Amino acid sequence: MSVDPQSLNLVLYPDPILKQRALEVDASDANVQAVAQRMIELMFDYEGVGLAAPQVGLPWRLFVTRDPNLENVGLAWINPTLEIIASEVVIAEEGCLSLPEIRCDVRRPLGIRISGWNEHGKEAHQDSEEFIARVWQHENDHLDGILLTDKMSAMDRLVNRKVIKNLEKAF
Repeated sequence: MSVDPQSLNLVLYPDPILKQRALEVDASDANVQAVAQRMIELMFDYEGVGLAAPQVGLPWRLFVTRDPNLENVGLAWINPTLEIIASEVVIAEEGCLSLPEIRCDVRRPLGIRISGWNEHGKEAHQDSEEFIARVWQHENDHLDGILLTDKMSAMDRLVNRKVIKNLEKAF
């Protein structure tokens, strides 16, 4: 499936693509790599820390994040897999570009090892117990059709109900 990277734009809740499980793509495909580069641009344009392919309307197992070590640099993770390396659970507030104005507390394992392919089609691996590990988990949830709304407590759902209703009406 060839895609014009310049046609990509942010998809908002409750677009059905956000609830689909994404499919693996060919990391060596030039179009996939071009899409990854465009997604990095969009992530920075929207001032995000990560962006998954379903959030730009593509059912692909691909997400991008900011490089935790370099300012204004983005990294792509194509067909990523995550492994828990530190099982201590940490609760922290998260937001999502596809759910603007919504914040909620999410429980996630502290340490993650990510493996996949980068925006150049090269194999990549990284371990972290820092904030970026949370970002990887959040973006990987998107690839499985899981949203913040699925992780909300009853109280978070109550606090955010008006914003959620407005997003649903606008769709």
